[in-house]
Amino acid sequence: MNVIHSRVFTDAIVARGLTKSFGGTRVLSGIDLTVPTGSLLALLGPNGSGKTTTVRILTTLLAPDGGTATVGGHDVTREGVAVRRTIGLTSQQATVDDLLTGRENLELFAGLYHLGGRRARRRAGELLERFDLAGAAERRVETYSGGMRRRLDLAASMVSAPPILFLDEPTTGLDPRSRAELWAVIRELLASGTTILLTTQYLEEADQLADRVVVINEGRVAADDSPAALKRQVGAERLVLRLSRAEDLPRAGTVLTGPSSPAAPSSFAAAPAGPGSPTDRELTLAVQDPDHLRRALDLLHRAGIAVEHVELRTPTLDDVFFELTAAAA
Repeated sequence: MNVIHSRVFTDAIVARGLTKSFGGTRVLSGIDLTVPTGSLLALLGPNGSGKTTTVRILTTLLAPDGGTATVGGHDVTREGVAVRRTIGLTSQQATVDDLLTGRENLELFAGLYHLGGRRARRRAGELLERFDLAGAAERRVETYSGGMRRRLDLAASMVSAPPILFLDEPTTGLDPRSRAELWAVIRELLASGTTILLTTQYLEEADQLADRVVVINEGRVAADDSPAALKRQVGAERLVLRLSRAEDLPRAGTVLTGPSSPAAPSSFAAAPAGPGSPTDRELTLAVQDPDHLRRALDLLHRAGIAVEHVELRTPTLDDVFFELTAAAA
């Protein structure tokens, strides 16, 4: 039998003006965010931007210096016990025991939630099936792959069937196949009505899974909208040029954007290639007019800079992220 949470609320998570400092360092400077019930919000930001601090406050692991927050309708500072009964948390570090089997781990967590022996065994069996771990249920976790371990960790956070789930960078370090498997599990949880707040380093992950994206930069909310709307805000298409020689990259940026080149279109905005770029020879440019492609190639040709590959693509969340966090780079 699953634990039943009957409280009804429209917005599962609401934060207003959250602040937090450690010593003399201000980490959060007035964070506002809202997560409607049954949706997934992705929290993005550079390292040190305050993502994990925000999650720790919302899950009652850390007290804010200022501001308010409710989770499941409960105040995180005054109703901590009620909040913890409403949520599940998968942190960056796995919480499962390597020396126990998958089944033993889940039964242990069920015991911590005060489920009796029979109920604990039943719940563990349900979760092992749901997270595709039944075939490895009797194996020690130390024999699990990284993807299996993360699925077990996620299953452990779902023992009490919480309506609200916090996932703090759950796929970091996983290979692409394991990441895709965990995405499928997250989609299933979302489809079943679970509210999810996800922090991630992978912008593609946010693009694939999130209903809304909040970008935090230097302790403040830099953007809050749907992935599609954020990409529209960036506007211009992206021209990706892969040069034949890496040593030409700085000069190419100057040719296309520098003040010493009066022929360069003013709408060009050079940016570094995004994560996962196959080489260090790529230059990404924002272009407002398709004719800028011809003009860019002409400028590079006249400067004696050889281009190996040309691609014109629509903006991605990577572009949004770079644009919003450029000031802190």
